[in-house]
Amino acid sequence: MGQNKMVRAILAGLAGTVVMTMLTYMAPMMGMSEMNIPGMLSDFMKMSVVVGWVAHFMIGIGWALVYAYFAVEKIPGAPWQKGILFSLLPWVLMQMMASPMMGMGMFFASSSAPMMMVIGSLLGHIVYGAVTGAIYGSPKAASTSVPKP
Repeated sequence: MGQNKMVRAILAGLAGTVVMTMLTYMAPMMGMSEMNIPGMLSDFMKMSVVVGWVAHFMIGIGWALVYAYFAVEKIPGAPWQKGILFSLLPWVLMQMMASPMMGMGMFFASSSAPMMMVIGSLLGHIVYGAVTGAIYGSPKAASTSVPKP
């Protein structure tokens, strides 16, 4: 992976994670359940919430690197559409693996509001994907080296 491609992926994943996180904190204002991802991660790991925050951002950046390295050239559409389509993969894995690991069952079945949690999670992942894809841009732009002055 070229350095420019990696830097773009990291920045895109960082931005996507920031926007997704902002959405999770706005969820209660939209009638949805609170989705405190860093808190859930820290509870699961039995560690400080700071570790939950670090893990949350590492996951977001990690998925952006997977997107840049393995998926962006294989998914059709505009950059933001590619990002949305890709974001369905981490969303499904979250529902089928991470949610049960954190004690909430598949598709949040053991939570107090499973449907709202699933919909909120899907919306968060779609927003993450759209932002990550839009910021990462096209594969051609990502592989172009930055001209030196």
